[in-house]
Amino acid sequence: MGYADTLFDLTDRVVLVTGGSRGLGREIAMGAAQCGADVIIASRNLESCVVTAEEIAATTGRHAFPYQVHVGRWDQLDGLVDAAYQEFGRVDVLVNNAGMSPLYESLSTVTEKLFDAVVNLNLKGPFRLSALVGERMVAAGGGAIVNVSSSGSLRPDQHMLPYAAAKAGLNTLTEGLAKAFGPTVRVNTLMAGPFLTDVSKAWDMAGDPFGHLALQRAGNPAEIVGAALFLMSDAASFTTGSTLRADGGLP
Repeated sequence: MGYADTLFDLTDRVVLVTGGSRGLGREIAMGAAQCGADVIIASRNLESCVVTAEEIAATTGRHAFPYQVHVGRWDQLDGLVDAAYQEFGRVDVLVNNAGMSPLYESLSTVTEKLFDAVVNLNLKGPFRLSALVGERMVAAGGGAIVNVSSSGSLRPDQHMLPYAAAKAGLNTLTEGLAKAFGPTVRVNTLMAGPFLTDVSKAWDMAGDPFGHLALQRAGNPAEIVGAALFLMSDAASFTTGSTLRADGGLP
């Protein structure tokens, strides 16, 4: 192996990715497997998890374990963690990627149910899952947690306020968890800008929506992988409590 291959090597590590069946989560899980990791693909849609797991296994030869879970429902997370440890005996990397930002007509039409659902999935679930897995990582002597946030947490607009607020809370969790689980477990934020995943089909593409970015375009999903691998691997051995922005140059 060359120097870079060794630095980013994840051979025989176990990586749990929530929202791992599609979008950025799928790309992160595939990238981890291509670097030698076994992966747990967790999302609400079991069929989608199975399809993605089979594709990753066929492509990389690694063990990919599908698991159906709603990350926004606290009482389902113990089952996910127990299943992961029963299947693999450990989790070396947790990627809190599952999230959603539903559309709404105006701020006054945001219902309590919508608001709670957004906060539950984007903030409450990652807190609980990080607590469950992080404490086991500490007991095992090490690990890494990656919280996938959004540039909207820094530059919110009226069309995504519940989501932006939840992701801002996730940013705060990163710093607190890094202190709680240090020195053996690293916790970092991967702050994603606009990426052309399935959700982008609902965006208003009129005019020049990405002209304010330094790169003047949205990212392709595979472009998240390099940043994710850095935070998951020993390449980031002295990086914790930090925010890595992959946002195309947000001003």
